[in-house]
Amino acid sequence: MDQVVASYFPIIVFLAIAVGLAMVMIFLPMLVARNEPDNEKNSPYECGFDAFGDARGKFDVRFYLVAILFIIFDLEVAFLFPWAVSLGEIGKAGFWSMMGFLFVLTIGFIYEWKKGALEWE
Repeated sequence: MDQVVASYFPIIVFLAIAVGLAMVMIFLPMLVARNEPDNEKNSPYECGFDAFGDARGKFDVRFYLVAILFIIFDLEVAFLFPWAVSLGEIGKAGFWSMMGFLFVLTIGFIYEWKKGALEWE
């Protein structure tokens, strides 16, 4: 058991340093920074006109559908890279299991396309 704990010790030290450094980066500016915005800082930025309305406005549901489709196909690519690297070792079973995965994703993509989720009017 001590050998298992000793093998995880560098990971625990790394996580402790990462969490400690993140806390310092979050809370130190709150303590040190001045909160005195001037007129230039409060003026409109880049767009050139004053803000109109609330920034938390409603979005069309199609925006969310496109975002979900992007996430799905982004994850598909994330699964394809390790599969392609280890293709020589996994053999025909690994190849056909990935073809099944791609087939299911393709059916989902065709369904979304037929439903009009990709149409932006």
